[in-house]
Amino acid sequence: MNKQLSNIAVRDIETLIHPYTNLSAFRETGPTIIEEGKGIYVYDSDGKQYIEGLAGLWCTSLGYGNQEIVDVAAQQMSRLPYTHIFAGKSNDLAIELAETLKELVPCEASKMLFCSSGSEANDMQVKLTWYYNNARGKPEKKKLISRIKGYHGVTVASGSLTGLPPVHADFDLPIENIMHTSCPHHYRFAEDGETEDEFTTRMATELEDLIIREGPETVAGFFAEPIMGAGGVIIPPDGYYAKIQTILEKYDVRYIADEVICGFGRTGKWFGSETMGMQPSSVSMAKAITSAYMPLGGISIEEDLYQAMLDQSKKIGVFGHGYTYTAHPVASAVALKTIEIYKRDGIVDHVAKLGPLFEGRFNKLKDHELIGDVRAKGFIGAAEIVENKATRASFDPKKMVGPTMMKFAQERGLMVRAMVDSIALCPPLIITESEVNEMFDRYEAALDDTAQWIKKEGLRAA
Repeated sequence: MNKQLSNIAVRDIETLIHPYTNLSAFRETGPTIIEEGKGIYVYDSDGKQYIEGLAGLWCTSLGYGNQEIVDVAAQQMSRLPYTHIFAGKSNDLAIELAETLKELVPCEASKMLFCSSGSEANDMQVKLTWYYNNARGKPEKKKLISRIKGYHGVTVASGSLTGLPPVHADFDLPIENIMHTSCPHHYRFAEDGETEDEFTTRMATELEDLIIREGPETVAGFFAEPIMGAGGVIIPPDGYYAKIQTILEKYDVRYIADEVICGFGRTGKWFGSETMGMQPSSVSMAKAITSAYMPLGGISIEEDLYQAMLDQSKKIGVFGHGYTYTAHPVASAVALKTIEIYKRDGIVDHVAKLGPLFEGRFNKLKDHELIGDVRAKGFIGAAEIVENKATRASFDPKKMVGPTMMKFAQERGLMVRAMVDSIALCPPLIITESEVNEMFDRYEAALDDTAQWIKKEGLRAA
């Protein structure tokens, strides 16, 4: 271990496991310890300021230090810090939150079912899709399809839905009955000369071919993020979802929109499904539902599913699912206050208004010597670093170009996320025009630092 690490860094290394981290290399580098946050900024243990350019993990939508949220959480903790909703118990905050969400979600919703995270939400979608088909006498209709590069969580079921190799490797995932169809990223996966319309037609055809090959009577559900976040901020071309919708309806496949990242204003509308023209059966949500101030997730329950749940509950004697923290009263209070602030302060309209600036700053990066592709919508975007712009060839991942760009950004006072060589921004929704420009100025400086480092290290083929 590096002897220069501070005492608190050593304590971290010897006590915590860090997700999505090279645990071996981490023993040498140690952590960046964040101690305070205000607005779009966070501060480390040395007092250094950073723009939190990824809103934590795509989630701290109202930024840091929102006193209204802090106060409502404290008040609710004093009034009723905890109760459960098992066996007919309830609480007023959970009821009000369910009513509020039923009116907001971009699909027909009969009921809401709560949990504590996006992974749990998608795990519940898996269980209930299976439950639904058992209830309606189709026990063979159990297979679930998601997409390569999609991200739906890390529980056993949701991790299986996730289409990223590190989430599967040596965890014995994916489990049976979960499979993946093509990734709708035109820049990376289009054939030579293939237009976006031709590409989306092929994507839809490949999905239909998979359903037919597996047997339509066995395929139960399809999971899709409106914009694919952790896979690299992949935005499917126009027309993709309309073509997908037709196929799912044709084969009676439940359509689950994973709105964990895109929900609650991120794309300039309340939900990404609205932005991308999706008409899902149900939505999964988490993250910005509370601006990440409290853990909370949930799913919408369509009427057909609810009726099936009633039938099964009558037959079995109980609905055998739920968590200790389902509809937690403090989390519910925080979610209600968060949604109130979104509405009162016009946050969704703010994103829609400043979205063109955010997207425009990304688009300008196309001229940079390292950038092959840019993708942005509302307040979520990424630029993809390539070794060769003409051929679209990527750097060997072992060269660690993306992680090095992330390191340079942090040195410049900007938190970003590197998904291999796609460098994402997803700032708090409260970010102002001047702060958007400041964020991109730091991003561009870090990109220039990366270009100089690549040249110095001789990492680019002549």
